[in-house]
Amino acid sequence: MANEHSTELDPAAAPAEPARDSADRRYAAQRGAERMLSGVRPLSLAERLAELAGGAGRAAYDLDGRPDVYGDGIVAALEERVAELLGTEAAAFFATGTMAQQVALRCWAERTGNTLVAMHPLAHPEVHERQAFTQLTGLRSVWPTREPRLPSAEEVADCDEPFGTLMLELPLRDAGFVLPGWDELTAVVEAARDRDAVVHFDGARLWETTAHFGRTLPEIAELADSVYVSFYKTLGGVSGAALAGPAEFVAQAKAWRHRYGGQLFQQWPAALSALVGLDRELPRLDAYVAHAKVVARALGAVPGSRVNPGVPQTHQFQYLLPYAADSLNETTLRQAEETGRMLFGGWRAAPVPGLSFTEITVASPALEWTPQDIEDALGQFLKMLR
Repeated sequence: MANEHSTELDPAAAPAEPARDSADRRYAAQRGAERMLSGVRPLSLAERLAELAGGAGRAAYDLDGRPDVYGDGIVAALEERVAELLGTEAAAFFATGTMAQQVALRCWAERTGNTLVAMHPLAHPEVHERQAFTQLTGLRSVWPTREPRLPSAEEVADCDEPFGTLMLELPLRDAGFVLPGWDELTAVVEAARDRDAVVHFDGARLWETTAHFGRTLPEIAELADSVYVSFYKTLGGVSGAALAGPAEFVAQAKAWRHRYGGQLFQQWPAALSALVGLDRELPRLDAYVAHAKVVARALGAVPGSRVNPGVPQTHQFQYLLPYAADSLNETTLRQAEETGRMLFGGWRAAPVPGLSFTEITVASPALEWTPQDIEDALGQFLKMLR
């Protein structure tokens, strides 16, 4: 983590207030804020339906046609769009990324005859999926590294167990949305290939990695045997994900999707919102990534704060302050309610004692913030916090 300073902010000065951060209060604060630095203003149900039925939805797909039935129509059109964007033979729509990940790992285990998956201990299946890959499929994981970064080629080559699949989360969210360099990534993939393993990219946020790698989406996806992407992370869709790769693999994945309960009767709201997100957000991501560096510099100027990574590699990064999470959450909401400016999302205790962290997401609303705007609002935030 970078931007470490001598702490002039006194953690003891933060009032010990009870947590009052209810979902309804946060939603109201976000809706009422005139300016948001991290994230986007949430839409009401009526606003989301109007968006899908209005110009954005009609530009994305022919709304005068019939709804999808068990994956045809608009769902099939979305699958074709994703395969084209990633340069793969085919893609399959999934209701959730968790299901897509489990199916991908299961399919590769069947194909390789090896149930051992190499992944990071902070990878999404380890931290956020309640061990579904072990409980549902009987797979087992091995960790090439415990460092807060993706494994190196040497670590993959030296792994002491013969894994069949290497799963790489790009970016690795819980380590701070970190990415390897392009040469590092290609070397890691080659090291896995040398061990006769297949490579799966957990690319929930793969869309925003092109600026860091200096490569197109097809060039990135080509490194892997399969790729998972999300539609509600980054793109702002209602829900849903896609699993992309060779046509034979995708056909197998669709069979398991049915068995896992993912063959829904109709999924047009999720599919339509995904198409809207691909049209609207995908072209803006390079601008978000560039402005994230500006935002990080402004936030990191506060003594005692930390920005992780020191220079953001995507449009998201971690921001840490030496205060209790409850106090930071309360002040975040108070500032939004009283001034109309909302700087942060939710805060949590950091692994580092005495610090709390939040995840900053630089999206369209943040582009309006100058460094001076951030300095002024952050100064106000700290005064309210004390």
